Amino acid sequence: MIMKNKLKRDLKARHLAMIAIGGSIGTGLFVASGATVAQAGPGGALLSYAIIGVMVYFLMTSLGELAAYLPVSGTFATYGSRYVDEAFGFAIGWNYWYNWAITVAVDLVAAQLVISYWFDAGPYSWLWSLLFLSIIFCLNYISVKGFGEAEFWFSLIKVVTVVIFIVVGLLMIIGIFRGVEGAGWQNWTIKEAPFAGGFSAMIGVAMVVGFSFQGTELIGIAAGESKDPEKNIPKAMRQVFWRILLFYILAIFVISMIIPYTDPNLLRNNETDVSVSPFTLVFQNAGLLSAAAFMNAVILTSVLSAGNSGLYASTRMLYALAKEGKAPKIFAKLSSSGVPRAALLATTFVAMLCFLTSMYKDQAVYLWLLNMSGMTGFIAWLGIAISHYRFRKGYFIQGNDVDQLPYKSSFFPFGPIFAFVLCLIITLGQNYEAFLQDTIDWKGVIATYIGIPLFLMIYFGYKIVKKTKWVKYKQMDFSRED
Repeated sequence: MIMKNKLKRDLKARHLAMIAIGGSIGTGLFVASGATVAQAGPGGALLSYAIIGVMVYFLMTSLGELAAYLPVSGTFATYGSRYVDEAFGFAIGWNYWYNWAITVAVDLVAAQLVISYWFDAGPYSWLWSLLFLSIIFCLNYISVKGFGEAEFWFSLIKVVTVVIFIVVGLLMIIGIFRGVEGAGWQNWTIKEAPFAGGFSAMIGVAMVVGFSFQGTELIGIAAGESKDPEKNIPKAMRQVFWRILLFYILAIFVISMIIPYTDPNLLRNNETDVSVSPFTLVFQNAGLLSAAAFMNAVILTSVLSAGNSGLYASTRMLYALAKEGKAPKIFAKLSSSGVPRAALLATTFVAMLCFLTSMYKDQAVYLWLLNMSGMTGFIAWLGIAISHYRFRKGYFIQGNDVDQLPYKSSFFPFGPIFAFVLCLIITLGQNYEAFLQDTIDWKGVIATYIGIPLFLMIYFGYKIVKKTKWVKYKQMDFSRED
């Protein structure tokens, strides 16, 4: 019987490492990073990345403790149901599935825009999106090993690009590459530098930075298909985070030293215009004139990587929901190779529908879908912090020895509390300036915050229908069977 098949634990430590790196290094770093320097100045941008980086580190140690103890594909949705409230897990799971299904559609649109740099197919450009969707669908359809290998190589290209960028940038700063203007500390002293724009700029940059780090939690989704999760998940959590933070901090440092924060090109962060990517600008300053074509290829790889990961994450979340009875049972069926193909087909179909809405002149539906999904990553992070705090409390209250956990977060209870508070501030403050204007732009406010009432509607709807209650510490289920 198909139902007797299980998820295959074919993801190795190197796959997990690259899945986490690939989830967070993308257009946020390659394109939008320039805008953070322009808005908050070199010091403000670096400080924002450091603070948000610490928050994400705490979140990853929380997720590491949970995922090493209970490595399941449902991750934070399952943890939310077990350690918070069944309705909480239900809402997080469906929101997270929806978020990544929409993200795949966004990536399909971005892919055809990026590839138009070389081949502009005009009204038939949607064929590129169809081609890319077919590729990532096949990678996910065959086996989890196929997904893992593809993500490993996609991510490796991005990592090598960032390393080359940092090395070239540092060589420019110390003067090995000649003819470069502005490579020095003077960029940190011009006008309002190193901090520009005040507190509001810091808040605005913090939101961009937070979005840039989203995707790191994908490693938790992959926990249910990883080899030796008790060993490999904590290892990946520790190593990958510091690599990501190092990449971001050093990349921002290089950008701020070589390009003045007053350079108007830094504010133009349209992912369809790679010529103004800060990476492209730095490479061109170093005399690498073909940098735009190179960066376009890397950005295309990033988009495909994001689509590949998004399809995987949303498929596994739908599978986990079905397995727990929170979605139709058919989505819990697995192929002989351990792939939930029914869930994959359903997710691909939804992504395709969302992609089609972007093709019409009136893109209102597409933009609303995109805005509703934007908040979901932060809600998932909040869910991780809440679930970990209650997990550890319940684990201790039931008389278990926390030192016996496969991986123990060293910063409890400060870590999850700090992460929760800062993440909540960023979530609620995304468009706080709108409320300070003489006339409030309600359309813009609704577009920004629509994800919150959507989550609450799903949560309270399930809670009322199923009459669920918050799980008491003494009644928590700490069994470790998948």
